[in-house]
Amino acid sequence: MRASSSSNDGVIAAVSFLLLLLLLLLLPLHLGAIRHARAQQETDDEMEFSYRRGDDDGPERWGLIRRDWAACSFGRRQSPIHLSAIAAGYDHRRRPGHLLRSYHPAAASLVNRGHDIMVRFDGDAGSVVVDGEAYRLRQMHWHSPSEHAVDGRRYDLELHMLHQSETHDGRYAVVAQLFDIGHRRDATLDMLEPYIRRVANKRKGHEVEIYGDVDPRWPVKGSGVYYRYTGSFTTPPCTEGITWTVSRKVRRVSRQQVELLREAVHDGARRNARPLQEANGRGVGVYYCWPNA
Repeated sequence: MRASSSSNDGVIAAVSFLLLLLLLLLLPLHLGAIRHARAQQETDDEMEFSYRRGDDDGPERWGLIRRDWAACSFGRRQSPIHLSAIAAGYDHRRRPGHLLRSYHPAAASLVNRGHDIMVRFDGDAGSVVVDGEAYRLRQMHWHSPSEHAVDGRRYDLELHMLHQSETHDGRYAVVAQLFDIGHRRDATLDMLEPYIRRVANKRKGHEVEIYGDVDPRWPVKGSGVYYRYTGSFTTPPCTEGITWTVSRKVRRVSRQQVELLREAVHDGARRNARPLQEANGRGVGVYYCWPNA
């Protein structure tokens, strides 16, 4: 019995050693996959870059700060770009169906990311379907002034609604809404104002849970015509292959609301908009959205 017990102990020890060895071999691959996935997303470490032009960490030098940010300086399909209805060949006869919005209210948190204010959806906020592929809404954030220019003009504010594909490759799509300062206040920012004030001037990453659901339909209500092109994230790592949908309708926002968004992050910059990038021959389409709501 003792010999049999010793033999079993030896087998168990050998199997345990092999499992440990296999784990050690697979760990670098797993970590590499995680690093790759993170590299494809917008960075949350805003201490590494700024929007101050001419500075060592300014937008002209983003691609030189880190090797995995090289696309910011050397990519050929970068965002934002100048958009023009005339150049895009706007045709009111184009039938709807190229973009299907299906949003609904969901639980969310408000996060001060250091260079912008972000609403992170903790519940299911719905999706958009772009050319037959579903993209789940993950978060939304604001840039001032607008990053995209339309017919030679940059507006006062731009909302980015970030979506991720439900397929294995996890591609991204962004729906952008432009705003101009006027007498009317934006309903979404009105609802979020108490939470923005709570995270204002706090450390990067400070977040608060929003009481009640956030309705992502409000910011894009009535926006039925849009520009479409393929570009990149507008912050490092400037990953390319992002499907951009920019609303042609310009909504209204108050000056106080725009100032609140910028003052809340307290990053020392008067703006958080990346300079316009070269289109490099990229086509821009103009289409209808369905439903128009």
